[in-house]
Amino acid sequence: MRRVQERWTVTTLTDGDVVVAEPQDRPEVRRLLVAGAVTAGVVLVDQVTKWWAVDRLSSGPIHVIGTLDLELSHNTGSAFSLFEGQGLALAALAVVLIGALSAMVWRAPSLGRAAMVGLILGGALGNLSDRVFRSDHGAVIDFVDFHFWPTFNVADSAITVGCVLLVISLFRSPRTR
Repeated sequence: MRRVQERWTVTTLTDGDVVVAEPQDRPEVRRLLVAGAVTAGVVLVDQVTKWWAVDRLSSGPIHVIGTLDLELSHNTGSAFSLFEGQGLALAALAVVLIGALSAMVWRAPSLGRAAMVGLILGGALGNLSDRVFRSDHGAVIDFVDFHFWPTFNVADSAITVGCVLLVISLFRSPRTR
């Protein structure tokens, strides 16, 4: 028998207090809440920083330190400017990936894995919202420029960090059969 719990008061054999087991919440719901919170946080930070970049960097770039500049650019492609001008196809692909990632959250084995997928989801939704809601013809706002790497944004960073952590966690988790 698994998960047998008493839901009513019982007479104890000792003088101590009666402890009644509370029904446990479903772990799927907790994973969804964690992933949803991480996703919402990434989308919020991404959109606020893009709003700031459009407002402040339209007048010119800002040099931060070394090779790091903040410079406004509009990327109509995907990562590394691949598939330039294919905004509609990239948006459709993002919708499919968001569905697959949502299913991954539901089946995630831990809250940490759900948070990792939440990072990827937040980045995908942040960039998808640029493609759909900004009047830049399907372009994504990028503004972090190292000059030796393609210009990127917070959503791109969240996707990258989430993917790296997810791969590491997959290699570190014990295999079960």
